[in-house]
Amino acid sequence: MVNKLEEYAHLVIEIGLNVQKGQYVIINSPVECAPFARLCVKAAYEVGAKQVIMNWRDDYIGRQYWLNAADEVFDEVFPWEVDKNLGLAKRGAARLSIAATDPENLRGVDPERIARANKAFGEANKEYRSMMMASVNPWCVASVPVPSWAKKVFPGVSEEEAMEKLWEEIYKAIRITDEGGAVKRWREHCSTLADKCKKLNDYQFKSLHYTNSLGTDLTVELPVGHIWEAGSEFSKTGIEFVANIPTEEVFTAPKRDGVNGKVVASKPLVLGGNIVDGFYMILKDGKITEVHAEKGEEFLKKEIALDEGASHFGEVALVPYDSPISRSGVLFYNTLFDENASCHFAFGEAYPTCIQGGTEMTPEQLEAHGLNTSITHEDFMVGTRDLSITGITHDGREIPVFEGGNFAL
Repeated sequence: MVNKLEEYAHLVIEIGLNVQKGQYVIINSPVECAPFARLCVKAAYEVGAKQVIMNWRDDYIGRQYWLNAADEVFDEVFPWEVDKNLGLAKRGAARLSIAATDPENLRGVDPERIARANKAFGEANKEYRSMMMASVNPWCVASVPVPSWAKKVFPGVSEEEAMEKLWEEIYKAIRITDEGGAVKRWREHCSTLADKCKKLNDYQFKSLHYTNSLGTDLTVELPVGHIWEAGSEFSKTGIEFVANIPTEEVFTAPKRDGVNGKVVASKPLVLGGNIVDGFYMILKDGKITEVHAEKGEEFLKKEIALDEGASHFGEVALVPYDSPISRSGVLFYNTLFDENASCHFAFGEAYPTCIQGGTEMTPEQLEAHGLNTSITHEDFMVGTRDLSITGITHDGREIPVFEGGNFAL
């Protein structure tokens, strides 16, 4: 029987980041995930990493900061923090982010503080963020359980049992079994997703029309020359990597000013340590004109007001309702997993890789070609069992893309 945790570490280093000999590696991790982070450090050095740089964080310390730090610090970003991120990126560093936190760690924190800090960080790190969004270097997001998160997902059991159950679901989602072979399974999975991309790219739809019984009725125009992506992708230096483990999505960029109608979220959104639930948006000419939520509306409104681009969509992603994560029936309260159980959109920045020649374009050129730019990018879920998506071709044909929540192509 394989050691699943060790196999997971090798999966994110060898498939997620595809670390090259002599490469810098950055790992961002909660302190509670240290056992897994250490295995990732070991795996990175085993494949020849030049140096692994660790960045630790802690929910308790983070909460104390948001509640008690002097007010002016939320408008400040230390220049050496910007220089560190950008300097390592320019040296070709691969970045692993271990996404594990209490979904409600920031409950009760002033949303204005969070919004100001996000805006300051986003504006200070524009160049670095542009490099990440354009996949100049490999990056990967993965996750392991922490007790506060596990208890939110499985509230009716002990902490120990909740951790065991969450581990079980994560291993299923990332295709790790007792028999090993996860790397091979991931290569096969990426090949399957690539086939879906080819079909969608061949159609080059003018628009997509979404409807379901929740009330979603949304038309999404797509820019000329858009590219559907999925699974693995290639960095600017030609390194193949997988940005999200797990991933079930096929995605592209919508036309910045071409989204119209109503879209209703099908799952809660964890936004900056707060839960937003029961929400919908109204869009006109690509701009979010109304937001209504049963819970956490103030946090969502702050996020879409971070800059002008935050009120426009930057990603449209297709995920079959019968995907493995969706079939589990588990609500993870973690976007990395929940977005791969459901079709979703993101408001904010679009990926430059989603349009022909996009990685060579300036932000102004990207906008001229229909892509959105912003200092934020937040995914939210809209997929349902009865979701219908119809693709409209440039010659007016209507092609079923999704029927009954699953691919019809």
